[in-house]
Amino acid sequence: MGCKTNLYESEAMAELFRERGHEVINDPKTPADICVINTCTVTGTGAGKSRQAIRRAKRQNPNAVIAVTGCFAQTEPEAVREIGADIIIGSGGKSRVAELAEQAALGRAADIVGDIMREREYEELPLTSAQSRVRANIKIEDGCDNFCAYCIIPYARGPVRSRRLENITAEAEALAACGYKEIVLTGIHIGSYGKDLNDGSLIDVVEALDRIKGIERIRLGSIEPPVITEEFVKRASALRHLCPQFHMSLQSGCGATLKRMRRRYTPDEYMAAVGALRAAIPDTAITTDLMVGFPGETDAEFEESYRFCEKVGFMRMHIFRYSVRRGTAAEKMPNRVSEAVKEKRAAEMLKLAERMKNEFYEKYKGKRVSVLLEQRDEKGIYHGTAPNYADVYLKAPSGMEGHIVEAEFEPRGESRITDQKI
Repeated sequence: MGCKTNLYESEAMAELFRERGHEVINDPKTPADICVINTCTVTGTGAGKSRQAIRRAKRQNPNAVIAVTGCFAQTEPEAVREIGADIIIGSGGKSRVAELAEQAALGRAADIVGDIMREREYEELPLTSAQSRVRANIKIEDGCDNFCAYCIIPYARGPVRSRRLENITAEAEALAACGYKEIVLTGIHIGSYGKDLNDGSLIDVVEALDRIKGIERIRLGSIEPPVITEEFVKRASALRHLCPQFHMSLQSGCGATLKRMRRRYTPDEYMAAVGALRAAIPDTAITTDLMVGFPGETDAEFEESYRFCEKVGFMRMHIFRYSVRRGTAAEKMPNRVSEAVKEKRAAEMLKLAERMKNEFYEKYKGKRVSVLLEQRDEKGIYHGTAPNYADVYLKAPSGMEGHIVEAEFEPRGESRITDQKI
């Protein structure tokens, strides 16, 4: 459940079971001997869905071993215990899940939720060369030290722990050998990569992966403006395979709101980062996360945030309403915004996001773009993505999932292949 990091870890845990001779069942209607729920708690909705998933697994598989792991298990282990699970693993210890599940099948339950804030070493999981999607995720770090006022994740994931570069490149080489052409660097706060090692940074990782034969696209997970230094932009612009799409988390375009959120940048710094990327890297697309209804957000602050987003011109925005997370600084902040106002502001931002997306797509009318083909529908139409993450739909023969082709772009129309590159 939840983010790309959870997806990566779930696939890695499935690989652990396969290595020990188990069969992974993809159909949830088929009874299983072991059910693993990798939970999320980034929002109240995520926590609620995690609870539901545990209960549903128990109901549908009454005789199965139930293993619960992840962020919800780490932050609210007592809730998991109340629901009932044979194995409870927090954010550390996922590499033991298959072993513990086998022991639980023999009657030995396990509860190994520890103090994640004391963790200092990155926990390796197996190479996930059997990922199910046409693009592959590579986890490069875990943890976050920022402690934004609204966020529970530092308490769920602990401090920054960076993965060794040689292990990252080994996994990328294995994925390339399996035919993956696009990899996505993921983690809890990838912009902090290397700070715990006092050696290397995110751009060092990207440069190393850029040299791997077979990898044609490298896509970054979420980053923040402090990552976009002059050196980063200079080195990034020289890379052959770095996708010109930067998901740079904003949360608010109002300086006063950002300060209350304890974000470590100002709107001016954000805009400077956007300008530097667009000036140095052709076809750059900026995507973002935006929160509405943070405690104390007045109508004027929302309007300031709205106008800032409009000025940036995002290609895509993920908009969500603030929800209280127990244990965060924002939990006790005054001047709560009503749900009705949050809903209204979210709707306004969604309209703006759609307008900016359409304006972005119009700029590419008639241009040739490379497209990673992903899923094909019953009419023979593939959904694919350009390097800057623009959605493309085109006709192509069956069996081309994961291939990259050249196509002429027609906004809201049907793109056509002009020159296949297989």
